[in-house]
Amino acid sequence: MQKLVITGEKKLSGELCVHGAKNAALPLLAAAALCSERVVFKNCPGLSDVYASCRILTRLGLECKREGNVVKIDPEGIKNWEVPEELMREMRSSIVFLGAILGRMGRCRLSFPGGCELGPRPIDMHIAALRQMGAVINEEHGILDCYAPKGIRGADIVLSFPSVGATENIIMAACLAKGETVIKNAAREPEIVDLASFLNRCGARISGAGGSTVSITGVNRLHGCEYPVMPDRIVAATYLGAAAITGGEVTLLNARKSDLESVLPVFEEMGCTVFCYDGKIYLGAKKPLRAVRTIRTMPYPGFPTDAQSVFLACLSKAHGTSVMVENIFENRYRQVDELKRMGCKIKTEGKVAVIEGVKRLYGANVVATDLRGGASLVLAGIAAEGKTTVSNIKLIDRGYESIERDLALMGADIKRV
Repeated sequence: MQKLVITGEKKLSGELCVHGAKNAALPLLAAAALCSERVVFKNCPGLSDVYASCRILTRLGLECKREGNVVKIDPEGIKNWEVPEELMREMRSSIVFLGAILGRMGRCRLSFPGGCELGPRPIDMHIAALRQMGAVINEEHGILDCYAPKGIRGADIVLSFPSVGATENIIMAACLAKGETVIKNAAREPEIVDLASFLNRCGARISGAGGSTVSITGVNRLHGCEYPVMPDRIVAATYLGAAAITGGEVTLLNARKSDLESVLPVFEEMGCTVFCYDGKIYLGAKKPLRAVRTIRTMPYPGFPTDAQSVFLACLSKAHGTSVMVENIFENRYRQVDELKRMGCKIKTEGKVAVIEGVKRLYGANVVATDLRGGASLVLAGIAAEGKTTVSNIKLIDRGYESIERDLALMGADIKRV
């Protein structure tokens, strides 16, 4: 089993290029199944979840090849509409294949997805919306058997919560549907905009992406195109956090200020200096970190739940007491017990975490509990005295393309063993 071994207390500094976004690449790969011609994705990250998506595409009959950070997909050979349970269980985001396969094939059979255990993430909204669009969906023993006897048709859909996955599934199912689909209370994340931009480049008719109302007019077919995956805003926040927690500085390339407008002010409130220019973001932390006002995770454009763990680690070294309120997932504080092993003073009750800053963190043997929680342990490790060993790093590899390589480029003493 692989582990990360870290010797801490080094100020990190340097320049890093942010790789493509996991949460954009996965729905983009699924959407390739809707196309009738070759698709090429550039800046596609080398993540375990991306490889799992490519395995699903291959199982469906598509030809999928990777060359560096370029993924080439030939969808002409698509013939299957069933995703095996073992592939579905590899990642939570596999559910986005539901809308894509159903939209292209008119039939889909798959199991409930796997992924990090962050608490209930029901797919009821996905299923209810697709039923509105003419799908017949039978659930039995954890298997979803879906078909559209009269084809997928447009519908007016109101989401009870701006679910990213449900919005993506509806958009993909609607692209080749008959008539117009309107999604109200749609998710507004940049990854939704990226998906819509790709599909529009392939001939789809989608408007309103990035707003709360999205309209999709079905077309007969989608052609292929070349498309760059957007930069990963959570990876960017993580590496900014790495500089902040160690009192260092970093310049991020291929980073978009617009994606981080809820995050960057928090770094500034902590006492960091932040500059954004020419597709770059600079952060310097020459002053000791200080506590911040209450942070509440919210759907975009609010503070992202995926960045919560990063700030939990950073605020553990800030002077004063900070409060975090997690409004998206129930089990997002699973890493707190591991952080406490390293000297963090964090108290949790329900969705609230109270973080009392300490002067020193201490190296320890810790276990990653989920993707972002694992990243928070790495950040604590690079700031801690002595040696830290982080195990179960397969979870971290789901969202970070060689996190040890990037941090080492900034001067961290970190190795994968």
